[in-house]
Amino acid sequence: MNAPFMRSIDGGATFEKRRTPHGDHHDLWINPHDNQNMINANDGGATITFDGGESWSSIYNQPTAQFYRVNTDNQFPYRIYGGQQDNSTVAILSESYRGGITAKDFSPVGGGESAHIAFDPDNPRLIYATTINGTLTEYDAESQRLREIKPYPEFVFGMESKDLRYRTNWNAPVTASVQDPSVVYYGTQKLLRTKDRGVTFEEISDDLTKNEKDKQGLNGGPITAENVGAEFYGTILTITASPHEYGTLWVGSDDGLVHVTRDDGETWNDVTPGDLGGALVNAIDVSPHDPGTAYIVVAGYKMNDFQPYIYKLTDYGANATRLDADLPRDNFIRVVREDPERQGLLFAGGEGGMYVSFDGGSHWQSLALELPPVPITDLAIRQDDLVAATQGRGFWVLDDLTGLRSVTPEMAEKPLHVLTPGPVEMIRRGWGGSGDTVGTNPPKGVVLGYHIRDEHEGALSIQISDVDGNVVRRYSSEERDFERCILGNMDQRLPFEVSYPPKKQGANRWVWDMRRDGLHCIDDIRLFEGFAGPYVMPGTYRARVMIGDVEDTVELTLVPDRRVGASAAEFAEVDRYVSEMTTLMNELLGGLTAIRSSRDQIEELLTAYPDAEALHEAGESAIERLTTWERKVVQVEYETYEDEDNLPPRLLKNVRHLLDVIDDGGPPVAAGALTRLGDLKTEWAALESELAEIEATDITAVNTWARESSVPHVSIPD
Repeated sequence: MNAPFMRSIDGGATFEKRRTPHGDHHDLWINPHDNQNMINANDGGATITFDGGESWSSIYNQPTAQFYRVNTDNQFPYRIYGGQQDNSTVAILSESYRGGITAKDFSPVGGGESAHIAFDPDNPRLIYATTINGTLTEYDAESQRLREIKPYPEFVFGMESKDLRYRTNWNAPVTASVQDPSVVYYGTQKLLRTKDRGVTFEEISDDLTKNEKDKQGLNGGPITAENVGAEFYGTILTITASPHEYGTLWVGSDDGLVHVTRDDGETWNDVTPGDLGGALVNAIDVSPHDPGTAYIVVAGYKMNDFQPYIYKLTDYGANATRLDADLPRDNFIRVVREDPERQGLLFAGGEGGMYVSFDGGSHWQSLALELPPVPITDLAIRQDDLVAATQGRGFWVLDDLTGLRSVTPEMAEKPLHVLTPGPVEMIRRGWGGSGDTVGTNPPKGVVLGYHIRDEHEGALSIQISDVDGNVVRRYSSEERDFERCILGNMDQRLPFEVSYPPKKQGANRWVWDMRRDGLHCIDDIRLFEGFAGPYVMPGTYRARVMIGDVEDTVELTLVPDRRVGASAAEFAEVDRYVSEMTTLMNELLGGLTAIRSSRDQIEELLTAYPDAEALHEAGESAIERLTTWERKVVQVEYETYEDEDNLPPRLLKNVRHLLDVIDDGGPPVAAGALTRLGDLKTEWAALESELAEIEATDITAVNTWARESSVPHVSIPD
């Protein structure tokens, strides 16, 4: 195992290089029962062979990206940036307008595997990224031009860091001024500044490390030395520009020093909180609520110290307080971020998971949720989301922090408490995006979080109402007739499962998909588009959650998809036609139910009275005509969805299709759709007249006989 993958079949006398999907190999498992079957672990992931290494499985079927840092821009959807170990840098969408986040949604942005990345978040055209060996690049996202802008280009391989002009960390930091993003800062052992896109750099500090010469010599040995930059020590590891004040900069070194300047490098103060013993100052977060407060995270794992070290520095470092008392002592922390909306709400990423504090760090608790138990290397908060970079499982996003921001200790004492979600943009996602190599989009809908104090035997119900109090959607934790009906109609080639709101004791989550109640469902029908109701319109709604004799209500806000740009009148027009077509669909389904009932009753009469000639004459005619009528409303020969390819649709399917076209398309409503609606209404009116004529003749004749014979008569289809 080395940079290449080598094989010997003569006991090591000779070796040959074998092809693998990725380099830098670390481990190999050989099946003890079949030596042609092996698993190889490398910097790209894990890969398997069944033919002794002639061919290997892909490394792209597993989410194993290892990110060092994370940054985000302020576009929509915002993009997530980072450098991944032994691979490219990445700028990837936080969510996609397709069904998932695919390879089409990310691109490299310069720099390299260990990159810090900096840019103007509101206009991320010029992107500055670092990588190994003192490399700094500028990438123009518009022209895709990449420039190396090393402050002093030296070839680093084989060099001892004491002989270099600038010592840079393998994970060298770069950041841009918040107030003037054209000002870019780069960390070596000194802090460098450029205002002209890297044409010139100024040293705006002296050496901000301990500058221990005995730790700047040959790395490795005694047989093999490796001087490639990963081993350099005594370097700046993190730079944080104040979001409040131009020229206020916090700098942390990998040998345990913290400095701050308030005049853009003219003067510096050492504000290291005690003796950090040479440990890494891994992250500095300036409080978004107080310019003089910063959270400093120190990691001592390289000295076999795995305890967490979180310091809160106030008054620009004059005072320091530890904030890690109740965190696990064997899980060191890499980063802390304070929420920009709620002061004292802190998020901490550690070697083994995520933590949250609601009281400024006095107490911590796990925020693992479904996050894999992997190292969290960095955190960012953007557009009410929490973004995590992990070491081995890629990027993860906790969507919508609004609920967490409202958490108080008293909530747990209430019998039922529903968290108020933030405004939800009504994004309609398209097709595509599934499989092992596709990122997951945020939930499509309104996430309702609720806490139930006690266990309950009965069902939990959720009602969504509009501002006028009209219930638009109903949910239950138990199966209802609607769910039984749609499951009974399910095509086995289009399988689905029905989910129900959970009601477990403690925290629960449910997503309202922003749709109205489902259509009237009837048995024994193939409607492959399903019975889901149409979407509601943007506006204010209320969610009422009930279980036992307790309930809680919260307000919901739905805002239009920003791509639509429609007026309130145009949305109202969509709502009007969608409501009209929903009514038409339910009339059609109700009509089918009614004629089937009438037909069944007539068939029962014919069976019961086989010798009644007048009854049979009228009844058989009615059955034939009702069956013909049904075949005009619904395609009864559909069995699976591919039957649509060779059997013509009937009125019900045509109406459903048009409903989906108008509902999914949104405003403005196309003139062709309205013309089609008029034609379908005309067709339905003719079928109503035909049904009325069947009722007036054949069914009336059946009922006349029934009354004269004193037997039950047939119900009239309505």
